[in-house]
Amino acid sequence: MNPDLALLQSYPFEKLAKLKQGITPPGDLEHIALSVGEPKHPTPPMITDALLKHLHTLGQYPTTRGLDLLRQSIANWLSQRFDIKLDALNINTNILPVSGTREALFSFAQCVIQRSSKALVAMPNPFYQIYEGAALLAGATPYFINCDADHLYLPDYNSVDEDSWKKCQLLYICNPGNPSGATHSEEQLKQLIELAHRYDFIIAADECYSEIYTENQNTPLGLLEISEKIGNRDFSRCVVFHSLSKRSNAPGLRSGFVAGDASILNNYFKYRTYHGCTMSTPTQHASIAAWSDEQHVIQNRLQYTQKFNDVLSVLGDSLDVKAPDAGFYLWAKTPLSDIEFAKKLYAEKNITVLPGQYLARDTANGNPGLNHVRMALVAPVDECLDAAHRIKQFINTL
Repeated sequence: MNPDLALLQSYPFEKLAKLKQGITPPGDLEHIALSVGEPKHPTPPMITDALLKHLHTLGQYPTTRGLDLLRQSIANWLSQRFDIKLDALNINTNILPVSGTREALFSFAQCVIQRSSKALVAMPNPFYQIYEGAALLAGATPYFINCDADHLYLPDYNSVDEDSWKKCQLLYICNPGNPSGATHSEEQLKQLIELAHRYDFIIAADECYSEIYTENQNTPLGLLEISEKIGNRDFSRCVVFHSLSKRSNAPGLRSGFVAGDASILNNYFKYRTYHGCTMSTPTQHASIAAWSDEQHVIQNRLQYTQKFNDVLSVLGDSLDVKAPDAGFYLWAKTPLSDIEFAKKLYAEKNITVLPGQYLARDTANGNPGLNHVRMALVAPVDECLDAAHRIKQFINTL
C-alpha cells in the first residue's frame, strides 16, 4: 500500500457520525440535516432533458478534451460572468472539462507537484479536506494558513514567511470560502498572483460557490478576471475550478471544468489521458444546456436569499452569526465547545450541524475552527426556518 495513505485523517462526516453514536434524539421531531453541503433544490429540467435526449451516445467513448461545443459554452460563460475577453480563452488550450471539481482538485496536485521533502502545498484553514489529501498523496506537506475572525475569515497571507513561500509549489484558495463564505478582494487576488510569479508556484482557485450570493451583495470576483485585468493575459500560474453541483443543483451529474494557464493545462491534459476520468457524452450535452442558461441560476439564488433572510431573522439576536459574502453556509460562533454544541443540539432538537474543528487542523496559533459550527442551508425553506426556531430554543436553555 502507498504509505502516504496512513497520513490521511478521517473525513469530517465520519467524525460526526461517531460523535452521534449512542444518542437518541427526540422522536417527535423530524431530523433536519444542516451538516452536508449537498444542494436540495430541484435539478433544472433543461439539464435532465438534455441528458435523456443524448442517452444514445453512451455507445461512444468520450474524449478527454470533451466536445468542442461544451468547451465553447464554458468559454462563453466565463467571458460573460467574469468579464474576460472571449478571445483570451482558447477552447483548445485554456479549458478542460472534468468530472466535478472534487476529482479535479485532487488529481491536479498529483500532476503539478514536483516531489521533494521540501515541497509545500498551502491552503486555507479551515478547508475542504480534499486539498490536504491531495497534498499528502502527492508527496508534499500541507501548509495551513489560518482564517479567523480577526482577518474576516480569510487566509492571512501576510503571516506566511518567505521560506514557506519559496517551498510552496501549489496554493489552494477557496473563493468564496468553505465554510465561511468569505470572498477575496481584488487586492488580495492581485497579491496572490504577484506572489505566485515571485516564488514560482501555481494557484488553484476553487470557485465552485461563486454563483450563490444575494442580489444586494457584491458579485464574487474570479482569479482569471483579475489575472487579465493586471496584464497577466495568458493566466500564467492561475487555474480555476468550477462546477455545476452548486450553481445548477446537479451534484450527481459530476460535471465541472478547469481553466487558465495553457502550459499547465497541457500537462494536466496529458495526465488526464492516463487518469481516465472523462465525462460521458450525455453528461456533456447536459452541461452545455446548463452553462448556456442563467435564468435557473438567478432563481436558485433567490431561494437561498429567502432562506438566509428567514433564518437570520430568527437567529440574529441569539447566535453570533451573520450572512456570508457568498455560498450557502452559515459559519456561526458557539457559546460552548463546537463539539458539545453539535452533540447537544442533535440530542435535544434532532438537528445535525458540523463542528468547526472537524474542518480545520491544529496549528501553532491554534485551531481556527474551534467554537464554530457550519450550517448548510440546503434544505427547503420551511425546514431551514424550523431548524432556526429549534436552534434558538436550544440556545435559550444553555
